[in-house]
Amino acid sequence: MPEGPQERIGIIGVGRMGLAMLKHLIKAGYTVTVCDIDQVQLTKAADEGAGLAATPMEIAAAADFVILAVGYDDEVKAVADGPEGLLNTMQPGSIIAVSSTVAPDTMKALEVRAKARDIGVFDAPIARGRLAADKGTLLAFVGGTSNVVKRALPVYRTFCSDIAHLGGVGAGQVAKAMNNFLLWVNGIALIEAGRLSEAAGMDLVRLREALLISSGASDALKNWDGVSFSWALKDMQIVIDMADKAGLSLPIAGAIKELVKDGKRIKTTNPPPWTGRKPAGRLEG
Repeated sequence: MPEGPQERIGIIGVGRMGLAMLKHLIKAGYTVTVCDIDQVQLTKAADEGAGLAATPMEIAAAADFVILAVGYDDEVKAVADGPEGLLNTMQPGSIIAVSSTVAPDTMKALEVRAKARDIGVFDAPIARGRLAADKGTLLAFVGGTSNVVKRALPVYRTFCSDIAHLGGVGAGQVAKAMNNFLLWVNGIALIEAGRLSEAAGMDLVRLREALLISSGASDALKNWDGVSFSWALKDMQIVIDMADKAGLSLPIAGAIKELVKDGKRIKTTNPPPWTGRKPAGRLEG
C-alpha cells in the first residue's frame, strides 16, 4: 500500500474543520476525494482541488485512507458501516480515520467490524478549534495499533502540530472526552466567576490579565471569545455515558452537563465581558 503523498485520501464531511484539513492535504501534495451532503461545502472543496464523490462507497473506491469529519456517532456509524458505507467496498489494507468526537465504544465497535475486513482504524479526534485548523496546528488524541499509527502520521502531520498516541482504539476518544469535560468545567466557571466579579465592581479585562499569569489561568479564559458551547451538551453526554457504564458517580460532571444547556444562550446573548469584546470564532475542544 502506498505511503506519503502518494496515499489516496478521502474525507467524509468537509464542514469547517474538514475543509481546513483538505486545504493542508492538497498543499502537501495528496490526492483527495470528498463526500458531503452540503453542496455549498462540496463546491468549496472542489475549488480547492478535491475530487467529489456522491456516497461513502464511492469514496472507498477512490481512497486508501479515509478521514471521517462528521458530527455525531450515528453519522460515523452510517458512513462507515451503513448500506452505502465504507466497509462495503474498502479494500483490505485501507484505513478509516475518525476525527469526529464520538463515544469510545463507537470506536471499539467499528474496529471489530473493520478488522474482520482487514481494514485498519485510526482513532484520532482533534482539538484546538478553527484557527488551529486553519494554521495546521491542531492536536490529535490518537488510539490505534502501532502499524496504523505509523502510516497515519504523515497524513495527520499536514494539519496537526501535535499528535499524542495514548493507546489502542478508543483511547483517543477517552482523551478527547476528558479534554472537553475540563474545557466545559472552565467555561461554566468563567460565567459564574465573571458574574460574581462584576457584582463586586471589578473590571473583567484587567482581572483577566491578572488571572492569566496566576493559578486561575485556563485555555478557556485565554480564548474566551472562542468558547461557544455549541457542542458542549454532546460532549458532556459522552462523559456521563462513560461514567454510567463504569458505575461511577461523578456529581461535577452531572452538574456541568445540566449547566451547559444554558451556556450557549448566555455566551451568545449576555456573556461576562472578560475580553471587552463580543464572541468571535469558537474554541471547541
